[in-house]
Amino acid sequence: MRPETLVSLLAARASKQQVALVSHLETGEQTLVFHDRTAGDLELDETAISAARNALNDDKSGRLQTGNTPLFAQVFNPPKRMIIVGAVHIAQPLVILSQTSGYETIIVDPRGAFATRDRFPGVTMSEDWPDDALKNMAIDNRTAIVTLTHDPKLDDPALRIALRSEAFYVGSLGSKRTHAGRVERLTEAGYTGEEIERIHAPIGLDINAKSPAEIAVSIMAQITQILRNA
Repeated sequence: MRPETLVSLLAARASKQQVALVSHLETGEQTLVFHDRTAGDLELDETAISAARNALNDDKSGRLQTGNTPLFAQVFNPPKRMIIVGAVHIAQPLVILSQTSGYETIIVDPRGAFATRDRFPGVTMSEDWPDDALKNMAIDNRTAIVTLTHDPKLDDPALRIALRSEAFYVGSLGSKRTHAGRVERLTEAGYTGEEIERIHAPIGLDINAKSPAEIAVSIMAQITQILRNA
């Protein structure tokens, strides 16, 4: 590996950028493929670049199917992370689904009666106010943020941080009427229509979910859909 390629790769990993190291299996030439650019001494055509970016989205290293050119993509993705605001009933099955799906999972809730070790064993928890907590979490494009409290005093501060972050998913629990009030408050706070449209609300895929577990399934499915179709 050329020194400049190694330096760029280490810098990308330190800044939690998604990057694939594409190597020519015969010549040894290499290029880094990001979502918005490439960098290296191996020239790739659009088919190879697209295949490398698909590998990034799939979280899967391997040979690239690009005709007769023998290429291998080694994927370096930051860990996936889910930040759940609100230690409510839906959060319990959602934590299990999130962890099973490979996400580092964090519960944020300043209400000590809800965020307990008995209810969320082995889960990282923050009792800070949601906006303070999220400001200190270095939100990147591998982060999903879900607000579940149904309380504007807790959900809105989190959304104000989330909507101007790189989070790939922002979702908020509540009916259409609840969301209309949320939109009004965020608009009054200076958020644009484009920013507010990032919120998936009512949250989750429309599968007519009723129970907390079913709602958690619908949320996890929607997050997966957004992640894989990015």
